Amino acid sequence: MFAVYAARFDADNPLNGLELGERPEPEAPEGWTTVTVKAASLNHHDLWTLRGVGIRQEQLPMILGCDAAGVDADGNEVIVHSVIGDPDAGGGDETLDPRRSLLSERHQGTFAEQVIVPRRNLVPKPKELSFEEAACLPTAWLTAYRMLFDKAELQPGATVLVQGAGGGVATALIALGAAAGYRVWATSRSEAKRKRALELGAEAVFEPGARLPERVDAVMETVGQATWSHSLKSLRPGGRIVVSGATTGQLPPAELNRVFFLQLSVVGSTMGTRDQLVRLSRFLVTSGLRPPIDRTLPLARAREGFAVMAEGDLFGKIVFTP
Repeated sequence: MFAVYAARFDADNPLNGLELGERPEPEAPEGWTTVTVKAASLNHHDLWTLRGVGIRQEQLPMILGCDAAGVDADGNEVIVHSVIGDPDAGGGDETLDPRRSLLSERHQGTFAEQVIVPRRNLVPKPKELSFEEAACLPTAWLTAYRMLFDKAELQPGATVLVQGAGGGVATALIALGAAAGYRVWATSRSEAKRKRALELGAEAVFEPGARLPERVDAVMETVGQATWSHSLKSLRPGGRIVVSGATTGQLPPAELNRVFFLQLSVVGSTMGTRDQLVRLSRFLVTSGLRPPIDRTLPLARAREGFAVMAEGDLFGKIVFTP
């Protein structure tokens, strides 16, 4: 079957390790099933894999891709939950299983004509969502859903700052927050992306590091080192930063004096549970909200999509269709 996979690592030029071509069709073990992929979306995780992060040399070649929507072996339209883990080992939350992984880490990913997953990882795709829209949900949108509605502990009317508008998680945070009744502010270096953030539902937009009109209740942080100090300074006393990524670096100054003196909370968040993915898809149906898609490409042109993400020149998700 045709697939997009990591053949080698290159920390400086990740696309050097990207290959497109034939790979063996997967065989589902007991308890797993085969999904025919109709759409799959690109994440920063895929670029990190090509850099050699979270995967070992002996696991190559590895088909990339965490997210997919498609048709299962029984003909049902499904969304693939990409967290491979045991809820019991995580106290009822598979993302807390110490041995949990994502598709394309230990198991072959979704950028192929077929993918195999545990049966419990299949979520019914609402008929109201296209395959392309549904494929945007399992990583970026599910991460945003958990950050806002689980980890942030916010009520409607709260003010939320989203750092780095443009990427998949950030656009999901803006759209979901606005739809849920939050007062969403966003930052971006790009004037065009700030304008798009307003169209997506942000109440106000700012350049990175700008002084805000007032301090916010919570900051959604996926950028890391470049925005960390601004995130801390933007919080009201008792406020909370929810962190789900660090694309610009993982070692910012901690500024512990500010954290303890203002009684700030720093909370980590990774992905979301299968049940949260069900609720997220239901929320999109009832609210009419849909993921913004930057572009849809055939899987054979996946290298174009990877190049766009590597350059950061996107707003919303990049979707591949086999």
